[in-house]
Amino acid sequence: MEQDITTELCVLQSHLDGMLDRVHHNSLTLKRLQAFEMRLLGLTALTEMIEFILGETKDLFDLDLVSLCLFDPKDEIVAHLASDHYPHQSRAGLLIVKDEDLFKNYFHFSDRPLLGMFNAEKYARFFDVESQCPSSVILAPLVRRGKYLGSLNLGSYCSNRFIRNMATDFIDHLASVLSVCLENTLNFETLRRTSLIDPLTGVNNRRFLEQRIEEEIDRSLRTRQSLSCLFLDIDYFKRINDTFGHQAGDHVLALVACTIKKHLRSNDVLSRYGGEEFVALLSESDNIRATEIAERIRKAIALLPFDHQEAKIAVTLSIGAATFQPTAAKSPTSEVAQRLIQAADTALYQAKFNGRNRVEEGGVIVGAADGGNAAV
Repeated sequence: MEQDITTELCVLQSHLDGMLDRVHHNSLTLKRLQAFEMRLLGLTALTEMIEFILGETKDLFDLDLVSLCLFDPKDEIVAHLASDHYPHQSRAGLLIVKDEDLFKNYFHFSDRPLLGMFNAEKYARFFDVESQCPSSVILAPLVRRGKYLGSLNLGSYCSNRFIRNMATDFIDHLASVLSVCLENTLNFETLRRTSLIDPLTGVNNRRFLEQRIEEEIDRSLRTRQSLSCLFLDIDYFKRINDTFGHQAGDHVLALVACTIKKHLRSNDVLSRYGGEEFVALLSESDNIRATEIAERIRKAIALLPFDHQEAKIAVTLSIGAATFQPTAAKSPTSEVAQRLIQAADTALYQAKFNGRNRVEEGGVIVGAADGGNAAV
């Protein structure tokens, strides 16, 4: 009898110890989750949020795999990331999809997570798996105001890590917080982007250029790579407006901007500077390459058929080019930016003076030893 009681007491003590261990573990997890949320709420940039989610979630739950699947039907997220030079196509764990059916078919408009054994046929699209597949997974939909934003997907090599009917309180809460933060960040990015975009041409505006040029100069100073600037102006644009009307002028502006952009790389910057003027920043491009690109753009514009209400409009560009070549002495970026724009603008004036529809090279701006700049 005493032996049976002793045995029962030992079993009860074991259960009690297990319960205390789980309470302690959950308490620690809750504290880490709260710290995770506080840091997440402090992020404002989409790129920072993606990096934080993919990195910190893995550590928070001690996971083998984490992926973030974002719903981007209009390529708005891709545009945000591209404008910040974020390598979204090669970032492990980041998946961007346009098909909302991926979420509808699996979550059925529910905000409840899916969990259980990994099925490659069902769940492979939610993970960026190149080698070992997870054994068990949990897929948490990110939903706000009845719309899918994406899903947070967690994977483990342990087959019993995520099993059906297990409690998902922490994941439910985390998905809700992520959804709110993601929606707010996307709204902020959209507002930031639209305030820096010229609505007529769809390219960046002058305000964006003034913010970005110093960043590009800083990058040039760090990498010791040249940065070139093209100043582009539509020849006789006032004559186009006066002859064909402002609608025709708007059509010309939009088509010119689109054509210029096609001849630039994704990491180059194109802005409408004002009126019929555009400025392009060409990273890692010396004066020779900048002149070659400018010539390609000039020829492409001259060959374009500009038609407006059955009227043929002849359009040409005059382009001035200038290049910043960093030296060992770091020059003030604001001064370099001013000199670079001024040199390209002066070259543009020379192109117009020499007959228009041509490219003029305005020399190389270098960082001087006294911290100023000099033109070569």
